[in-house]
Amino acid sequence: MRRTLIALGIGLGLLGSTVVSAPAQAASAVKVPLALTVPTAQQVAAFWLADGAANLKNATPYAVQTVVHGERVSTPVVPDGAPGQIDPLPPLLSEEGQPSTTWGKVFFVGADGQAHWCTGTAIQSKYRNLVATAGHCVYDPQSDGAALDKWVFVPGYSEGTTPWGLYVGKQALTHYDFDVYADYGRDFAFVNVYNGVVSSSAGVLTDTGRLTETVGGQGFAWNQTSTPSVDVFGYPAGPHPDGTRPYTGQTLESSTGPTFTMTLSGISADQPIGVDSPFTGEGSLGSSWLYGYNSESRTGYLTGITISVSDTDGDNRYDTGVSPYFDREAAVVYNTAASLWTGSIRRTGSIA
Repeated sequence: MRRTLIALGIGLGLLGSTVVSAPAQAASAVKVPLALTVPTAQQVAAFWLADGAANLKNATPYAVQTVVHGERVSTPVVPDGAPGQIDPLPPLLSEEGQPSTTWGKVFFVGADGQAHWCTGTAIQSKYRNLVATAGHCVYDPQSDGAALDKWVFVPGYSEGTTPWGLYVGKQALTHYDFDVYADYGRDFAFVNVYNGVVSSSAGVLTDTGRLTETVGGQGFAWNQTSTPSVDVFGYPAGPHPDGTRPYTGQTLESSTGPTFTMTLSGISADQPIGVDSPFTGEGSLGSSWLYGYNSESRTGYLTGITISVSDTDGDNRYDTGVSPYFDREAAVVYNTAASLWTGSIRRTGSIA
């Protein structure tokens, strides 16, 4: 898979930013192509929406790198610059008065040729077209970094329905160190999606507009030093080590807990962080960690993303979600993705 390496100076003066710094040091972001042309994107939409969305219904939770051995430590995180944040855009209401949701599932075809899903979250950006998830829910570093195929995001997904549209991924941005060195301390991705589409019973494809103009978008924050607790949102589905299955993966789940630093064994990760959370691994990969979450506006600031879970006390039940720490290099990956326009697949057409 050929990728584009983008070396940038980090200028983070984006819309809606309330605390923005401009680090002088440059960092590198890697662009991962997904469906770069409209015809390809149309084929991806057809794959998921045809036959009554059978492939969406038959997809299973992704089970790659869901569990890691970790220990909680008291060493504080070390920011690499001043903190900053991008303001969220509150979710909107439908014509029927139903609230939209920024959370949903990302679907793709894995290296095993089967349809799978992770959790994804709509994030505010300049072109209203950004989804945040785990880096290994976009491409598989265990398969020479091959991009996962037919990648889409469905906010509010439920039993084969696409209530707010299906959004085909055009390209993903992640960090050079994850792409080249499999550094799970950089295991995050921001995916530019085309405008959403829905199909009628006759197979006609209709444009539903830009992602965060339709469902709203969470904010984004980096180099935070005072986040004593965060709210975690995702679709956990797998079992605990003791075999119990408290989650089905069919509904959005949330948990609230304190954050802390961690050490991990088995994977390379610089400065990982953890959160008290009972989520199981399968399905919750890509879950968003929001600080400053407001339950009335249903918005907060993305400050972490679940890349794995851990049983830190050895009781055979997962108790910890694991995320990279979002520093200014995470901000440059976000900033790069936020600067990329996508557009419409088409306003009408057939998926047959």
